Amino acid sequence: MTIEPGPTEVRKRVVQTLEELGTSASSLTDLEETILINDGKCSARSYRTDNYWAMWLLGLGIVQFYDAEGNMLATVNLFKELEPLKMAA
Repeated sequence: MTIEPGPTEVRKRVVQTLEELGTSASSLTDLEETILINDGKCSARSYRTDNYWAMWLLGLGIVQFYDAEGNMLATVNLFKELEPLKMAA
């Protein structure tokens, strides 16, 4: 049995991708994270800097990256990019 990557792992991947897109280190120290609750469950997390933002869609297992104007720049499939955690039986 496997489970989805956790918030800490995903946040690290978000920071790495934002760095690749050109976000400065100082902007990343002020990374703003927001959690979307839908019907009492966490359904998404967003990460925002001065010039970029990302949305982790938990149910789909993807993170989409956008510029300040809302243009999609990249999509990361977490099931392919991050190693799923294995649970003990």
